[in-house]
Amino acid sequence: MENREMLLEALKEIEKWEQDQKDLWFWEKLGRIPFTLLDRITPNIVHEWLGKILDELGGYIQTGGQYLISEKEIITQLAKEAQLRPDYLTLDKVPALPLHTMDKVAEELKESRKQFATMQGATTGFGGVFTLAIDIPALLGLSLKVLQEMALSYGYNPKDKHERIFIVKCLQFASSDFVGKQAIIKELAAAETAQVGESISKLEGWREVIYTYRDNYGWKKLFQLVPVVGIIFGAYINRSTIDEVAEAGQMLYRKRRVLEKLARMDNDDGLAKYNI
Repeated sequence: MENREMLLEALKEIEKWEQDQKDLWFWEKLGRIPFTLLDRITPNIVHEWLGKILDELGGYIQTGGQYLISEKEIITQLAKEAQLRPDYLTLDKVPALPLHTMDKVAEELKESRKQFATMQGATTGFGGVFTLAIDIPALLGLSLKVLQEMALSYGYNPKDKHERIFIVKCLQFASSDFVGKQAIIKELAAAETAQVGESISKLEGWREVIYTYRDNYGWKKLFQLVPVVGIIFGAYINRSTIDEVAEAGQMLYRKRRVLEKLARMDNDDGLAKYNI
């Protein structure tokens, strides 16, 4: 059974993770200088895909579009981990599961998606410019998929517009430098005490996400010129991208669930105090 001490310890771990978030790695910072120049020689097909990503992220926030996933698979995994019948567990019952059950399923999903991203990156790192162009929407789709899986693992419904905004904020978090990450943490903390608006204007700075995909493309295009290295680097950069995105989603959703469990305990204690 969970108790307050266990949840507070989990919260302390999450807050330590937030403070330990590092700045952009050296090569990412360096990459943003030459690849502004590389934009001039980037094929039109890639520019078109980058433009579509902006449109698709906006569409995802509004309707979910093609990126919404089924919750059945995740609910089944949660039920198995909790030793419950899959037909008994529903999404609205997931918040009552122990935190360690949610953590276990989220971690397994993260590792699985990292393996898939590795294979995807190796394939597009080997191909020509057209396979790299295909990699841009594929990586976005995988990023949104794993974030929705993190949401479901902790009992949140990605079909809700509020959650889709939160998911894009997680995507932005993974793409930001240290200052940006800390700003997003504060923004999300404030959003917990005041209802998040439904407007895309709440996503100021989210184009950092697009810059990350652009820079990833630039590095892959450069290393693609070197035999074998293009495959290795493509696999590495896709794996690390999904790892960072999944970890951001896992920790930020975990924090929300811990805080809600603590608030529920406080409420129950208050009712008990007054014999309600």
